[in-house]
Amino acid sequence: MTLLDRTEDTFFNGRIKVLQHREGYRFSIDAVLLAAFSDPGAEDRIVDLGTGCGIIPLILGHRHPAVSITGIEVQPELAELAARNVEANGMKERVTIIRADMKSLSIQAVSGPVDLAISNPPYRKGRSGRVNPHPQRAVARHEILATIQDVAAAAARLLSIGGRFAIVYPAERITDLLTNLRSAGIEPKHIQTVHAKGHDPARLVLVSGIKGGRPGAAVHEPLVIYQSNGTYTDRVQTMFEP
Repeated sequence: MTLLDRTEDTFFNGRIKVLQHREGYRFSIDAVLLAAFSDPGAEDRIVDLGTGCGIIPLILGHRHPAVSITGIEVQPELAELAARNVEANGMKERVTIIRADMKSLSIQAVSGPVDLAISNPPYRKGRSGRVNPHPQRAVARHEILATIQDVAAAAARLLSIGGRFAIVYPAERITDLLTNLRSAGIEPKHIQTVHAKGHDPARLVLVSGIKGGRPGAAVHEPLVIYQSNGTYTDRVQTMFEP
């Protein structure tokens, strides 16, 4: 993969630079929403399951300078790219990228247990629907290498008792998500639907849970991404500001 096969994008008014594959998987606003929703503690130890180009560790590392983060990525080219992004943004002392399959990831590999696990996982079942011909995008979007059951199990394995898990997922699959979280021992505690515009049906859902938590969830005010004129709402615009 040459530099000509990559783009360099900026974030937080140029304070973060992000290399991405021009034709492969590229991060979307879903990752930005999840990073804001995850709300880490000041000195949390965090693991990002399926880190892609490393965008969530970069956002959290910039906003929360005392956290330590491990990004897990199974695809070798994306893991290499994430490591480059961490180094380019001067975060090597606080962010580590590991190329590994989350299904077999041990707690020792992340020097766990951790306080917070995060995941923006593949959304679509197996090879259902139209699968992107680019293998990197296909693996990132479809449950080819990891299912929601695998993601929930990995998070539960790596978290401390009382540790938190935050995830973004399609609203239409919320039953699959909540069922698998509870089965893995992560009790859903906070739920927020995400809508493109105010009167649109929910497209995504943001959910956080606690390992070993008691039953009982709060459903929060819906998050709307765009105003009627197509610009970001104030709540979302702040997520892009340093």
